[in-house]
Amino acid sequence: MSRHTPNAVLMMRPAAFGYNIETAASNTFQFTPDIEHKEIHQKALQEFDKMVDELRSKHVEVIVIEDTAIPVTPDAIFPNNWFTTHGDGEVILYPMEASNRRSERRRDVIDQLKLTHEASLLHDISANELEGKYLEGTGSIVFDHVGKKAYACRSSRTDLQLLIDLCKKLRYEPVIFTATDAQGMHIYHTNVMMCVGTDIAVVCIESIAEEDQERVIDQLQMDGKQLIAIGYEQMNAFAGNMLEVENTNGERFLTMSKSAFQSLVNGQINAITKSVDIIEVSIPTIEQYGGGGVRCMMAGIHLPKK
Repeated sequence: MSRHTPNAVLMMRPAAFGYNIETAASNTFQFTPDIEHKEIHQKALQEFDKMVDELRSKHVEVIVIEDTAIPVTPDAIFPNNWFTTHGDGEVILYPMEASNRRSERRRDVIDQLKLTHEASLLHDISANELEGKYLEGTGSIVFDHVGKKAYACRSSRTDLQLLIDLCKKLRYEPVIFTATDAQGMHIYHTNVMMCVGTDIAVVCIESIAEEDQERVIDQLQMDGKQLIAIGYEQMNAFAGNMLEVENTNGERFLTMSKSAFQSLVNGQINAITKSVDIIEVSIPTIEQYGGGGVRCMMAGIHLPKK
């Protein structure tokens, strides 16, 4: 059986975290700052370090990379958008919509991974961004590595032909649908409205277009996922932005933010904990000004270890 969970996660410790005006147009989860940039960055660093400590306290392997001061990359804390890794040793580099995010891609990070993991294949599709075609890693795509599915909602950041071509290469089946927020805006990244784990799927069903709902639900249930439906308010609290991880002892956890956890009701928590334990971390500054959550902060490492 294919392994769904990563054997480690890579996290980027930010050098210049802050509100990114270039991404705000399509990211309705971002809020305009009401405090100084320096304070935002310092709070984000504290939240980042506490999250790393919490994951490591549960024996989850965390690879921490220091962001570079130059060029300035306010969203470097979200490395999952520029690369993914796969169990066959493949690393994929992705095209990103915001021009100031493109310098987040660093070959030295991949070189560092090669010291401990088998990264033998590099597939770079990032040049497509020069033609206005984007596919932002596991922001755009929520992979089910057991069911061999790639879930993706339509948005300016997710080029459907690039997705289809990638799925052909990976031998995954694309599951494409429309998802909008309560105001009718396209949801910018699939990973804020759904999370797929080994046994469960946390999904904001009401955000999915009516004509697509049954098909998405059928695909998840066909692969044996227990569906945990969340509403718009819970999605806005980042309850869809979760990632299942596995520690060095083989124990599985569902990572989520404190705001996400607090939005859940007892029945949802009970359904989750029948499958996995929960790791809850507090990252309000990162969520509010970065518009991304716990899942966005972790690039799952699926490469074979050396």
